[in-house]
Amino acid sequence: QVQLVESGGGLVQAGGSLRLSCAVSGRTVSSDVIGWFRQAPGNSREFVASMRWSGDTKYYTDSVKGRFTISRDNAKNMVYLQMNSLKPEDTAHYYCAVRRQGVNDWEYWGQGTQVTVSS
Repeated sequence: QVQLVESGGGLVQAGGSLRLSCAVSGRTVSSDVIGWFRQAPGNSREFVASMRWSGDTKYYTDSVKGRFTISRDNAKNMVYLQMNSLKPEDTAHYYCAVRRQGVNDWEYWGQGTQVTVSS
């Protein structure tokens, strides 16, 4: 089992920056994929970014490319989402999640952290 705890959300002005953190505990393996998702009121949950625990290949949804960066620190068991040039449409509840190799479902989820971007 994997446990995930997000932090770093808050209120920020449009154009500003924010860094989200995800503390990872439990049994993780090098082939695991760690990802960030978000959900705004009235919307479905949206994929934001992901990378493997053991690798450096990264994936982003088009709307955040060039603005958001996913990174990790294996020694600290931490995953980060650096968000720059924030827009009001980035306002959402942000979650980190883990997917096992060969499994399509994202099995493990944190409670999430709220990000609100004002105009």
